[in-house]
Amino acid sequence: MAKYITLMNWTDQGVKSVKDSPKRLDAAHALAKKMGCEMTKFYMTIGTYDLVAIFNAPDDETMAKLALSIAATGNIRTTTLKAFSEPSYRTIVAGLA
Repeated sequence: MAKYITLMNWTDQGVKSVKDSPKRLDAAHALAKKMGCEMTKFYMTIGTYDLVAIFNAPDDETMAKLALSIAATGNIRTTTLKAFSEPSYRTIVAGLA
């Protein structure tokens, strides 16, 4: 499974109902599982982004569907990054010409 880092910010709607956000997080965990993905880590952060999650997904298309489904609720905006493990990074760099 591929790994993805999702950076999130609350929208005005999301922050107005922030007390409901733990329920929305539970729903995101359930949706990820239903789509064959897993949210392995979740953090509330201070700084440029409000929230960060780490996901495992079978492929880019599935992760894109999951990110869009979560963002479509209108409570957050997402930026998703595909992550490469240290062993993958080493293989990639070793293969450079």
